[in-house]
Amino acid sequence: MSDFRKIIIDGNEIEVEGGMTLIQACEQAGIEIPRFCYHERLSIAGNCRMCLVEVVGGPPKPAASCAMQVKDLRPGKDGEPPVVKTNSPMVKKAREGVMEFLLINHPLDCPICDQGGECDLQDQAMAYGVDFSRFREPKRAVEDLDLGPLVETHMTRCISCTRCVRFTTEVAGISQMGQTGRGEDAEITSYLGETLESNLQGNIIDLCPVGALVSKPYAFTARPWELTKTESIDVMDALCSNIRVDTKGREVMRFLPRNHDGVNEEWISDKTRFVWDGLRRQRLDKPFVRENGKLRPSTWPEALTKAAEAMKGRKLAGLVGDLVPTEAGYALKHLIEAQGGHVECRTDGAKLPAGNRSGYVGTATIEEIDTADKILLIGTNPRDEAPVLNARIRKAWAAGADVTVVGEAADLTYNYEHMGTGRAALEHMADLDMSDLQDKASIVIVGQGALREADGAAVLAQVQAICEKSGGKLLVLHTAAGRVGAMDAGCTTEGGLDAAIEGAEVIYNLGADEVDIADGPFVIYQGSHGDRGAHRADIILPGAAYTEEQGLFVNTEGRPQLALRAGFAPGEAKENWAILRALSAELGATLPFDSLAQLRRALVADVPHLAKIDTVPENAWQAESAGKLGQADFRNAVQDFYLTNPIARASTLMAELSAGVKSRKDTKIAAE
Repeated sequence: MSDFRKIIIDGNEIEVEGGMTLIQACEQAGIEIPRFCYHERLSIAGNCRMCLVEVVGGPPKPAASCAMQVKDLRPGKDGEPPVVKTNSPMVKKAREGVMEFLLINHPLDCPICDQGGECDLQDQAMAYGVDFSRFREPKRAVEDLDLGPLVETHMTRCISCTRCVRFTTEVAGISQMGQTGRGEDAEITSYLGETLESNLQGNIIDLCPVGALVSKPYAFTARPWELTKTESIDVMDALCSNIRVDTKGREVMRFLPRNHDGVNEEWISDKTRFVWDGLRRQRLDKPFVRENGKLRPSTWPEALTKAAEAMKGRKLAGLVGDLVPTEAGYALKHLIEAQGGHVECRTDGAKLPAGNRSGYVGTATIEEIDTADKILLIGTNPRDEAPVLNARIRKAWAAGADVTVVGEAADLTYNYEHMGTGRAALEHMADLDMSDLQDKASIVIVGQGALREADGAAVLAQVQAICEKSGGKLLVLHTAAGRVGAMDAGCTTEGGLDAAIEGAEVIYNLGADEVDIADGPFVIYQGSHGDRGAHRADIILPGAAYTEEQGLFVNTEGRPQLALRAGFAPGEAKENWAILRALSAELGATLPFDSLAQLRRALVADVPHLAKIDTVPENAWQAESAGKLGQADFRNAVQDFYLTNPIARASTLMAELSAGVKSRKDTKIAAE
């Protein structure tokens, strides 16, 4: 039973939980309290003192509202609820004093500072500051840090709120930042001048309330008021984090996270945040046709006519790539199957069971990781496959959850029990007595690396057996943002990838750049970047990237979400569903929709749960039949975090980050 207390804030009586801090109670009452160091998802530091309030009957001085709980307040002398004032003369004077103190050493950088226009210090100086300073001494200056190619530092602007230190330590799980010195010599620094080794480090840019930590790639390119802001969905991993796309004209300038407690909280990975330069490079902006072994630019009518001629009367196969929205996959399925062909989206060979949603999605939600007591990871490295989900596992571990790993050992930012690397360890797990777990909340997370091998179906059956025995829930961790939606839309063939392309004379490759297609078949490639798929193609049809068309993406827990268009595709590139619709007319088998809305209506009629945007449908448990397990060790699906898809491979920054990781691994230390 929660302990609710009555409290009077600025004359209004409200009832809140006793464990709440005063700053949270004030927010619940609709009163804004200024703050710099306090953040809902980080531990309480209580060191900026901006959130001071007056507690009537308490000490004759203002109290830090972030560090005092409601249950610590004393009632009035006649038993009336405690009284808190947030706008009294004492509070006004205290806030002005704190603001004057914070601005003592802060440089007058606003005109050239990247934080200008979205700076907490600017906003709060306007609201709570005074128009003068009594400080006449020289300002102190601090040397800037080198944190790597992502975060640019201007440490003279730092107000020592320690948000970056708390985030890197508590959420990202690295210990390279801290504060040294006392008084005027106190400064935030990285120990021994190290750069940050985390794929979540970009979040400290958002957390910094001043311009001390800003985005290095975005520096001096745009001001916030110049940007058009579009709420969308990220496709760099299958978590499908909620993001905001900021564009200037036709160019994407940056990606920022949006808060969604059920998916990514308010964090995004570095690949999600910084991949935007890959949207500008190596783009396909006109159709191409291969003649005499060489690709030459073409027109849309010619390319579509040649594609239709190549497809007519021949054995077809369609491949759905990792970044393809559900609507485009659905349109391809109808186009190819109408010509008697087969469509497949499991292009990495994963043995995911078509039609069994509890087998290819699972039964757990991402949010349930927070309250899990036991987490079992099988054949996955979530730090590389879904860094934000890994931060959730770390949060559960910090709250007392036990983590067990079967598969490759890796630094996951938390301690775990390593049961072994191969199938033998999985069988050993299945043989253990798990009766003690029936009363606990447990989650089994299985990665694509465990399901890609020939015995993937047997591995999944064994994992489901462990879930049944332990009473735990299953979460299938995908690596491709478009995979679950394509599975929902039925883009599968009995027997998987090999069965789909076996004997195919023409392969229609819809953005499947991770597949190596052997010589022989005629290949029509539709996609956004000149990557592997385009190199192998005989006809190239340029499509839109994920920021350039509306699309439905279903994330790894089975939650449908809408990505909205933030800009337009370059040159003559078109939206993916529209290309397939135009091609169907050339084939004389016109698809029955003329707009995206009509396509979505047909899709929802076939797959009703896709209409419930931002809702995780419950999946009925359906156990797969057990097969024979092999002997090999599990291999993780992602070997290079920064180069997993064509957009990332087109990014110069991702290439630099990937090279940096390799060089750090190869560097010999003195003793070697």
